[in-house]
Amino acid sequence: MFKKLLFGMAVVVSALPALAKPVEVDLTNPYAMVNQVATNTFERIKSEKKDIATNPEVLKQIVSDELMPYVDANYAALKVLGKYYRNYPKEKVYEYINEFKPYIVATYANALAYYEDQKVIIEPAHDIGDQKQVNVKALVQDPGKPDVNLTFVVRKDSRSGEWRAYDMVVEGISLVSSKQSEFESILRQQGIDTVIALMKDKSTQKVSVGN
Repeated sequence: MFKKLLFGMAVVVSALPALAKPVEVDLTNPYAMVNQVATNTFERIKSEKKDIATNPEVLKQIVSDELMPYVDANYAALKVLGKYYRNYPKEKVYEYINEFKPYIVATYANALAYYEDQKVIIEPAHDIGDQKQVNVKALVQDPGKPDVNLTFVVRKDSRSGEWRAYDMVVEGISLVSSKQSEFESILRQQGIDTVIALMKDKSTQKVSVGN
């Protein structure tokens, strides 16, 4: 199921049209933000296709540059940690959050290594009023296969007023919830240091295109 989540991420980014120049990202509108970030990411991948073929680690840099500024990684990390953040001193929680970020970079980089030219339809913008969290929905179409429903969960920062994504849901399965379930038993039985070590190991593994 986690591979399906990764594939969903790759599909959305790969299916958007390429532009000659990066699109300026509008952080005041969640729908525009999702479209613009995905478009810029795919354009970057297309322009560096040859480099990626010889060195897939380039994908990590692309994710760091094009995706991560628009991901609320701190919030996602705390959501995954859940109630266990109360069990540890702030310094240990900060260490966990700092390791969560490169872990997410590696996760998305490996997702982007799978991309092909599926068609994606992202819903048009709606009036969101004073909402603080918005679900931006998308439909992925691949000939001969069932459509895949995606939702990007985007939240508004109360201080800056800017919108950033913190979760992706594929066919009802949340990426944050999946990682929370994966880490929960480790946190309960072995503790946060084991989770940190696991994330560090995953984040330092090489990206393999097509794996």
